[in-house]
Amino acid sequence: MSVTIYVPRDAAALALGAEKVAEAVTQEIAARGIDAKIVRNGSRGMFWLEPLVEVEVSGERIGYGPVKAKDVAALFDAGLASGGEHALCLGEVEGLPFLKEQTRLTFARCGIVDPLSLKDYEAHGGLAGLRRAAAMAPADVVKEVTDSGLRGRGGAGFPTGIKWKTVLDAAGDRKYIVCNADEGDSGTFADRMIMEGDPFVLIEGMAIAGLATGATKGFIYIRSEYPHAVATMTEAVEIACEAGMIGDSVLSSGRAFDIEVRTGAGAYVCGEETSLLNSLEGKRGVVRAKPPLPAHKGLFACPTVINNVISLASVPVILDKGAVFYRDFGMGRSRGTIPLQIAGNVKHGGLYETAFGLSLGDIVDRIGGGTATGRPVKAVQVGGPLGAYFPRTLFDTPFDYEAFAAKDGLIGHAGIVIFDDTVDMLKQARFAMEFCAVESCGKCTPCRIGSTRGVETADKIAQGIEPEKNRALLADLCNTMKFGSLCALGGFTPYPVTSAMTHFPDDFAPTPLIEAAE
Repeated sequence: MSVTIYVPRDAAALALGAEKVAEAVTQEIAARGIDAKIVRNGSRGMFWLEPLVEVEVSGERIGYGPVKAKDVAALFDAGLASGGEHALCLGEVEGLPFLKEQTRLTFARCGIVDPLSLKDYEAHGGLAGLRRAAAMAPADVVKEVTDSGLRGRGGAGFPTGIKWKTVLDAAGDRKYIVCNADEGDSGTFADRMIMEGDPFVLIEGMAIAGLATGATKGFIYIRSEYPHAVATMTEAVEIACEAGMIGDSVLSSGRAFDIEVRTGAGAYVCGEETSLLNSLEGKRGVVRAKPPLPAHKGLFACPTVINNVISLASVPVILDKGAVFYRDFGMGRSRGTIPLQIAGNVKHGGLYETAFGLSLGDIVDRIGGGTATGRPVKAVQVGGPLGAYFPRTLFDTPFDYEAFAAKDGLIGHAGIVIFDDTVDMLKQARFAMEFCAVESCGKCTPCRIGSTRGVETADKIAQGIEPEKNRALLADLCNTMKFGSLCALGGFTPYPVTSAMTHFPDDFAPTPLIEAAE
């Protein structure tokens, strides 16, 4: 009886030695004459256990991890092929608390299926949503998405259904679906995990969007730093075309929808939708003034839906299970599930999909396990490099768009970066300004000049030069950038700076002379 052994090919696992582990497993199978096959799956999202090797035994997946190439021979000696006991044995993977307590809807197949097997995808519930959408009127598909309460998972939190309806109602000979896969925020990796671990769900979501809005062409814009995602998505699109999932007649529906993968050049600002459109058109990636909105005049001046990877990948389950099913998860106006990406100085870093509503403290302390160093948590940045820093006094804040906004924060792409008590928040504020200065497209003055002045001002505070005056100047610069910048890069950079100044004022105070002398 053939044995199936899973060794991930996710970029995070590869960075931790998964390729060498796969080679060692291949060699042991050959040397021992075992009837086995290796499936290169995606990651389950438990990065402290990567590379996580799994073997299927009696319908269950037994895990071993983290595995190094040098461990492989001993694992086979211990009976890896039959789920034998070993110091690295974790037992049934689905039973691990980190996975068991999740609500995996968007990531239901990630780490489970062969990413490039359409047969595997369909066997685990894939294509059900697209089949239903193909039999529905476009307006009914849009209503289903609208009623689900799905909001943009890329950071803005704009209702997805409203955006789709705008494009559906817009006049145009040609319409487009653009997937923003330019995942540039530090501490985020959900988009990459989907593209590398379950690419067909993104293709299905885009095809549903095309059927819903009358768009016949889609583009997936992936950052150049994601070569494995680019390769996987490119191959998956080819497979989907050959199988009739997309193409001239989507699932034999008579309606066309094609997808093309494009690679960006690595500019952070191209994560902003209008800069991305300029880049797709072969122009310099700079922000466009709005109006007109992309939904009216987007790619090549045609009506365009721009959604991020997780937004589009969440659509198939909505069409499959229905709007009410999805809407029942979450709280307030934040409906459905959100893939939390836990990173930084943390014991259990990884991806955790759950319904909106968990408190920040629950996420950091219970799910993340606190800091990797064992020191107290000082600050948590939520929402990428432009997100606010939250102190422990705000850890009762529920993970919800409006709740975070009420505390002068933002959820963004749900990246959560944890810092222990050794972090210098003045340096973190300076980093935010420096990041903005480096990544600014230069089109608007508040972002281009404000960020540069911000770095200079933070340096003066650090040097003890007129600290009170310069703290006031830094706050004034933040106000100008927040309300005067053309896009979210300059507009959101003040969030980390002002939150650091507000919640950690001691880090912005002059160093006492006695301490300086020591």
